[in-house]
Amino acid sequence: MNQALTLEVMAGLSRRPRKLSSRFFYDALGSDLFVQITKTPEYYLTAAEREIFESRSGELVRALALPEGPFELIELGAGDGHKTVLLLDALKEHTLVYVPVDIAEEALAQLQVRIHSRFPSLEVRPLRAEYFAALRELCPDTRKVVLFLGSNLGNLVDVEARRFLMQLSELLHAGDSVLLGLDLIKPASVVLPAYNDAAGITRAFNLNLLARINRELGGDFDLERWEHRPSYDEREGVARSALVSVIQQSVRVDALEQSFDFDAGEPIHTEISRKYSAEILREILKGSGLELERIFLDSRAYFGDFLLRKTL
Repeated sequence: MNQALTLEVMAGLSRRPRKLSSRFFYDALGSDLFVQITKTPEYYLTAAEREIFESRSGELVRALALPEGPFELIELGAGDGHKTVLLLDALKEHTLVYVPVDIAEEALAQLQVRIHSRFPSLEVRPLRAEYFAALRELCPDTRKVVLFLGSNLGNLVDVEARRFLMQLSELLHAGDSVLLGLDLIKPASVVLPAYNDAAGITRAFNLNLLARINRELGGDFDLERWEHRPSYDEREGVARSALVSVIQQSVRVDALEQSFDFDAGEPIHTEISRKYSAEILREILKGSGLELERIFLDSRAYFGDFLLRKTL
């Protein structure tokens, strides 16, 4: 039994408002569905960040001010690594160890094969671990460049993002760098379709969280009785996703030996996606020892890769 999922479901469905962490979207099926989402025409984030890496990798590498000696390129939540390949190509004259970090063992294995086929002489040291546990395992004396791409920081509310960056900074040394991919604040007409594509893949991705509870914990969620419902507050700059009960119903989870009653229209909050500006990020970075040096934008200014430097 998945102990972490069990604890999350017990805590998240026992409270009001109901809440389940987006980290549990990513079982094997969920990971595959997310890759499909990134290829939909509505989901601009991946294409926008890929454009930055395709058109500005050389400029980005120069801005990193890398040492002449070896360094570690650490990617948190590495995923399929398609964008990272473009950066690695621009780094081929440098001596480095690529350290992809992820909790999905299969994804890491596939990534290692892909990187080795493209860069056979590159040392790849995958780490299956939570982010900070992985960083503690790495050589303390080696210069580090940390990649945290794909707007993953946006899944955290501001107080959590501040805590995350504080913890990250504590594990780095002066001169180390962080390349942070962030989605930028923009109109709802652009943002909302990215979380509700016409093909229904995002809907399936969200509902798979309930299907996962059914598979792994003996739940009896009837997916036809749940609706995927995204929202976006343009002024606040936060997109939210929820699974909403279509009718009044009771759901049993055998692993918990418990049933949960839902009112018609009651949501289970599953995800936020914070949209950023330079001003918002600078406010969050205060006191962290990380300073914003430069921003690399795509041609439509939809997405930014923010270069941070550890100064203290």
